[in-house]
Amino acid sequence: MATIVEFQTSQGSFQVNLFDQTTPKTVENFMKYVNADRYQDVIFHRLEPGFVLQGGGFFYEGSIPLSAVESFGSVENEPVYSNVRGTIAMAKFDGDPDSATSQWFFNLKDNSANLDVQNGGFTVFGQVIGDGMDIVDKIANLERCGSVPLVDFSQQKCNDQQINPDESNFIAINSVTIIDNSNNTASDLSPVKNTLLKPTTPDTGNGNNNNSSDSSSGSLFSLLMMFGAGLFFRRRR
Repeated sequence: MATIVEFQTSQGSFQVNLFDQTTPKTVENFMKYVNADRYQDVIFHRLEPGFVLQGGGFFYEGSIPLSAVESFGSVENEPVYSNVRGTIAMAKFDGDPDSATSQWFFNLKDNSANLDVQNGGFTVFGQVIGDGMDIVDKIANLERCGSVPLVDFSQQKCNDQQINPDESNFIAINSVTIIDNSNNTASDLSPVKNTLLKPTTPDTGNGNNNNSSDSSSGSLFSLLMMFGAGLFFRRRR
């Protein structure tokens, strides 16, 4: 199984080392999309500055609304590692730890206090290596329309409902390719373990299973299948 992949984007390329030995189900799921070319030409559809940069869900086919990536189904949660800066983790629906499918996000800062405990913990399955965060940060510093990072698309255009962004405006992932398929490339890395997540309390049937992972910040990072600026998907490929 591939351990290092390269994201080739319209803003530059960067590499990610996948934790295939410790989060095998999640990496296998991610690689299904890579091998099926389902991440080819997807866009970064959500940017929350100082928080996350999200992609893997939508692509542009010449018109708005956007098209959605066809899912292979959900994958079991593997909350082994911490959501620190530079890691990639799976996005999912609020209140359902095992609902991740194709979408993922890069942590732009140390989000461990929130994302390590929320919704069963968000599965970190790799980290950006080398100077790759320079490219991620470059994208994270772009202007947004709603929550979508765009280039050469003014706020005036964003506010005009008659004007839609096109291929030249979206930040596209041209491809995700395998760079190194050996299984020990993470041996020199020291990913931070998730030590904040507490075991869930078994449900006694009274409906009051109040695990802290879904309490005060439970709605802060639910998966946005549809997102800002009215850019909704229309069909799948």
